[in-house]
Amino acid sequence: MRSLLIVAWLFLGLGLAIFHFGPGQHQVEIDRIAAVLNTARSSVDAGQYADAVNGFDEVLTSMPPEKVTESRAINLEKAKAQMMAAQLPESRQLLERLLAEVTADETVDVRFESEVRAALASSQYYTTWLMRLEGLPEEQWKPEIEAARQQYTQLTKIADQVNDADLQTRSHEDLESAIRLARMDISELQGLPLPNQ
Repeated sequence: MRSLLIVAWLFLGLGLAIFHFGPGQHQVEIDRIAAVLNTARSSVDAGQYADAVNGFDEVLTSMPPEKVTESRAINLEKAKAQMMAAQLPESRQLLERLLAEVTADETVDVRFESEVRAALASSQYYTTWLMRLEGLPEEQWKPEIEAARQQYTQLTKIADQVNDADLQTRSHEDLESAIRLARMDISELQGLPLPNQ
C-alpha cells in the first residue's frame, strides 16, 4: 500500500512538471503579457505616457498573430499615448495604418472604427494647430485640417448610422472646431492655450 502511494505521488509530481514545462509555459506568458498591459494602462492613468508606449510595444511584440482584434485595440491605446507623449508623427502613422486595416475588414465593429477615426482626426487637428503656430504657409497646413474635417464629417455619418447621440454631438463640435481653426487668424491662435487631448 505504501509503495503504491509513493508511486502515485511520483506520477503526480511528474505530471505537474510536464504541465509546468509544457502548456504551463504558455499560461505563464499570457499572465506576463496581461501584467505588462495593466502596467501600461496604469502608466496612462498616471500621466507617464512614454512608459505606457514602451509597455504597449512590449505587449504588441508578444501578442500571437491570431489575436488581431486585441492587437488593434492595443495599437489604438498606444497611438493615444503617443499623442500625449509628444510623439504626434508616430501616432499619426500608426493611426493611418490602423484605419486602413479597419476599413478593409468588414467584420470590424463600426464603433471601433469610429474610435480610430476620431483619434486620427484629433492627431490631424493638433498637427494643424502646431503647424500654424510654427508659421508654416497655408498650403502646408491646409491639407491637414481638411483631412481632419473629412474624418469628423465621416464620424457624423457613422453616428447617424448607429444612432449614437453622444458621438453625433462630439463629432459636430469637433467639426466646428476644425472649421474655426482653419479660419482663425494667426494672432487669435497665438493667444489661445494649446488644446487638451
